[in-house]
Amino acid sequence: MNDVSNAPKLAHNVTRQSHLDLPGAGQVYVAGDYAYIGHIPNKQQLGTSILDVKDPKNPRIVSQIFLDDPESHSHKARVIGDIMIVNSERNMTPIGRKADELPKLRTQLRAALGRDATHAELAAKLGVSVADIPAVEAAEKKPYAQGGFKIYDVADRSKPKLICTQKTGGIGVHRFDMDADYAYISTEMPGYIGNILVIYDIRNPVKPAEVSRWWLPGQHIAGGEKPTWPGRQHRLHHTLRVGDKLWAGCWHGGVRIIDVADITKPRTIGAYNYHPPFPEPSHTFMGLPFKLDGRDIAIAIDEEDHAHSADEMARRRGRPHGCLWVFDVTDFANIKPLSIYEVSELDSPWSRAAPGRFGAHQFQEHMKDTLVYCAWFAGGLRIVDIADPLAPQEVGYFIPEPAAGKAAPQTNDVDVDDRGLIYIVDRYAGFDVLEFKR
Repeated sequence: MNDVSNAPKLAHNVTRQSHLDLPGAGQVYVAGDYAYIGHIPNKQQLGTSILDVKDPKNPRIVSQIFLDDPESHSHKARVIGDIMIVNSERNMTPIGRKADELPKLRTQLRAALGRDATHAELAAKLGVSVADIPAVEAAEKKPYAQGGFKIYDVADRSKPKLICTQKTGGIGVHRFDMDADYAYISTEMPGYIGNILVIYDIRNPVKPAEVSRWWLPGQHIAGGEKPTWPGRQHRLHHTLRVGDKLWAGCWHGGVRIIDVADITKPRTIGAYNYHPPFPEPSHTFMGLPFKLDGRDIAIAIDEEDHAHSADEMARRRGRPHGCLWVFDVTDFANIKPLSIYEVSELDSPWSRAAPGRFGAHQFQEHMKDTLVYCAWFAGGLRIVDIADPLAPQEVGYFIPEPAAGKAAPQTNDVDVDDRGLIYIVDRYAGFDVLEFKR
């Protein structure tokens, strides 16, 4: 436990209750007296931490799950009752997805040149150095086989028990939603380009059963579809279930509303895409469980996807940052944007610190009132009231100090418990329990 008495005074209406120097995290999910944290790739190969947060001033680690595979991470975790699901996804590497492109590129160059391409010619087309080609070829020969998700019995939080490993495909599972009956998994799958939705029945958690799939038209390349976009720009980030609807953030494909009244036949009933001109991809989309001013309302948040270096930050200056959106979804066939909320670069001392990101990323994935708790990378936590959906108002914020040796904080995820306490995690390192009071 760190002494937080000398923390910077970069807060409004929010106070820090406690802090732990946990490794960087992709998600924090709070249920009852416990917080479940999925970790970003780290040297310790730590996948998941379970914390007892009954005393918010003294959170304590109850158990941790470490990974056997150094090429994988498990940065997302959710729990319903005594069942916990975590993802298994491939770590990003310097060569990225270049191995996937190699077979098609070889064929194209052979046809164009009348011979096999040299390493130099392959490197030029792939955008890597000649010295990288052996690593690309090695990755081609050893495709990732660990993609999927794992189900644990956490009736005893101090001793999570693995009860099932479900394989999927590609680089594996990213973010997901779940309830007592189903898991709504965003994953790559054979025959598709980019992540799609695969719904699993988890009522028998020892043996999940696939129920249905949903994807954007153009993703099912094995079925003869052809994408109208480059690479994996249009894909599912993840869905959230509210009632009998799934709300989907689809990266540069915008947002979708999916009817799952018949869980075996998901169907798209609403769509809106604000790309272009807005450059940052749609991360999370969620319908509110109540009306505002007689209208059905949904919110979306972008992910500030770039600006990891000073050069990238310089190139993107003058473009809008990732932001929070408010939509009127009363008529699914005619979704209307009502407002956006952005944080000024003047509102964080680390808005232009590199490497790092400044704009939006995520909000808490449930609401009981009009407050939206947003994780804003170098902007920290921002609490936005959308009681007037045409004019969102910030009512609180908290910007943590950067992790040791880092140029800027990178607040990555947020959740709020039944007591109204707020939990945030940093991509680099750090877990904070906060309290909001107007």
